[in-house]
Amino acid sequence: MRSLRAAAAFAAATALTATACGGGTATGGGSNDSPKTLTYWASNQGPNIEADKKILTPELKKFEKQTGIKVKLEVIPWSQLLNRILAAATSGQGPDVLNIGNTWSSSLQAGGALLPWDAKRFGEIGGKDRFVPAALGSTGAQGKDPAAVPLYSLAYALYYNKKMFKDAGVEKPPATWEELVADGKKLSKGGKWALGAEGSNLVNNIHQAFVLGKQHGSDFFDDAGKPTFTSDGAVAAVKQYVDFMAKDKIIAPGNAEYAQNQSLQDFAKGKTAMVLWQAAATTFEAHGMKPADWGVAPVPVPSGTPGADKQVNSMVAGINLAVFKNTDNRDGAVKFVKFMTSDAEQTVLNKAYGSIPPIKAAQKDAAFARPETSVLRDTLSKSAAPLPQVPNESQFETTVGTAIKELFADAAEGRPVTTASVKSALTKAQQQMPKS
Repeated sequence: MRSLRAAAAFAAATALTATACGGGTATGGGSNDSPKTLTYWASNQGPNIEADKKILTPELKKFEKQTGIKVKLEVIPWSQLLNRILAAATSGQGPDVLNIGNTWSSSLQAGGALLPWDAKRFGEIGGKDRFVPAALGSTGAQGKDPAAVPLYSLAYALYYNKKMFKDAGVEKPPATWEELVADGKKLSKGGKWALGAEGSNLVNNIHQAFVLGKQHGSDFFDDAGKPTFTSDGAVAAVKQYVDFMAKDKIIAPGNAEYAQNQSLQDFAKGKTAMVLWQAAATTFEAHGMKPADWGVAPVPVPSGTPGADKQVNSMVAGINLAVFKNTDNRDGAVKFVKFMTSDAEQTVLNKAYGSIPPIKAAQKDAAFARPETSVLRDTLSKSAAPLPQVPNESQFETTVGTAIKELFADAAEGRPVTTASVKSALTKAQQQMPKS
């Protein structure tokens, strides 16, 4: 999951009842009035929208040949996807099937916009047991039927430029944050920088802060789902992340304005030595980088050994596949989900995108034993945690993500970033959260 917008708009949309949502046409109702057609909103997973169309179109043709159901494809940029979903929920005009960032699952679930996946419906696509548990953990709130089904699984890894490391005398990728800062100071010379960041990308900010929060003993929410943004652990996590620019000087000040994968482009051009990202290989290759030019390692942790609790080094990232509750072709939509999550399609699609199949059987393919995918797969199974599965998770991404963006702006302008200023920013973010 990579982008979202206004919390107020989201809150309004998720307050809607299920009867206000629609799929296929405005006269939907969970019926089968259009049994031979489906509309599918796919998220932009590849280097560009045209690449997604090239990957997905032949697979949709396979589905049409198997079922006689024609699928109308629209690939939507992440910067627009949530707003499009919210507009569809409000107007009753939307797709039958759509991709969602897995961290949106509980928020969309709370609004009743999506078809619930109970045991019977999971049975229609082969059962829950086919899926990796970590991926299922990001499909909705605990104790409720999932709002979506895992489609592509992702995790964060540390990508590093082998030549830049060699030239700086850095022998191996850092395993701890202390090592990353020390190595980073060796690498940040001659107009080049150690670490890339997307300081204006609200979602990426949240992903990094959440992982550091886990390492500092904070989940940003308590067991009752109430925000704890001003806890000592949350404040320490956000300050540590912004300090890579403000104090440690290993992130270029210009990265405070980055929001659209510019840090990946800088890495591919040899301007930055490291970047923390999800399944970035296809993007690097699209920018002319050869696979031998970079290495992949787990994201650093305090002790250097990734694991559970304070050794978590990634959120459970990924894309879920959802069905609008009022689709005009419910049976066809479920068939489509079954097709897209079949062992064969999971292998094809996740190979193409460099992601990890959330289907256990598909992970056995040799393509997912490559160095990059091995790191991602091991991270998902051993040291990743889902973002809080609370109804206000998306507002959390907006408010805290914005707070971090503003703190990066302070760092870029040379204004002091202190524990007090971080706590003040997070206090403001918590005050902006909906009261529940």
